[in-house]
Amino acid sequence: MRRATSFHPNAYLKHRRNVVSGLKARTKIIKMMENVDTETGAGKETTARMISQFLSLSYRASLHHLHLLEEEKIVKRSGKRPYKWALTGKGQKGVVEE
Repeated sequence: MRRATSFHPNAYLKHRRNVVSGLKARTKIIKMMENVDTETGAGKETTARMISQFLSLSYRASLHHLHLLEEEKIVKRSGKRPYKWALTGKGQKGVVEE
């Protein structure tokens, strides 16, 4: 039996095929960027290196998914290298249960 997995609404790409492993990685990245982690300092604006270390993803995979999210205008990069990545606030919003 297959277990239902919920993904962040912004993890779905419009112009690319959405495979489960990519959806999982993008969901982790988006959730990490939404929540500031005081222990690691990662959060609202962070580097690809910090994302890869915190989420145990390879640096290349983190960068790949950040570029895909940038194409969809979900995240933006700023500054000089190493770029700082931040959420733009665009895209679908999750449903909040009360």
